[in-house]
Amino acid sequence: MEDIEIVDKDITTLAIDAIVNAANNSLLGGGGVDGAIHAAAGPELLVECRKIGGCPTGEARLTGGHRLPAKWIIHTVGPIWQGGNANEPQLLASCYHNSLAIAKNENLRQIAFPAISCGAYGFPIDRACAIAIAEVHAFLAKHEYPVKVIFTSFNDEVGAALRAALSRLQ
Repeated sequence: MEDIEIVDKDITTLAIDAIVNAANNSLLGGGGVDGAIHAAAGPELLVECRKIGGCPTGEARLTGGHRLPAKWIIHTVGPIWQGGNANEPQLLASCYHNSLAIAKNENLRQIAFPAISCGAYGFPIDRACAIAIAEVHAFLAKHEYPVKVIFTSFNDEVGAALRAALSRLQ
């Protein structure tokens, strides 16, 4: 699928319309990709996030990219894995859907996602990647924007899981 690409790159280095931040509910920075995005974007991002006042799990918020090569950052809060009985799959799908809806509403052509909830939040990687690919594929089939979705992988396991999920759709 030419509208979905998987790359083994640092999401903070991508010069595209928007990158997605796997944020926490406060939007004030944290570990993993969230901390890396806040560090690369500079202190102006923290100032802007403070004005937003947080984000519930499954929802998404838009900020400027500040010092990043990406023009925008879409912040979404993934679910913490609790065994699968706390609506985690639906909440994770909502993260992708709501992030893509922002991209569509802003007419953004390219958006890049990290593997949301696959790090410290403990979501099983194969399940999370299957949900991510399926949700993005379904959204792209119905909407003109975004035109291209890039998934970035932070390790070989995530990259393999994303590629396996994508190959099942083809």
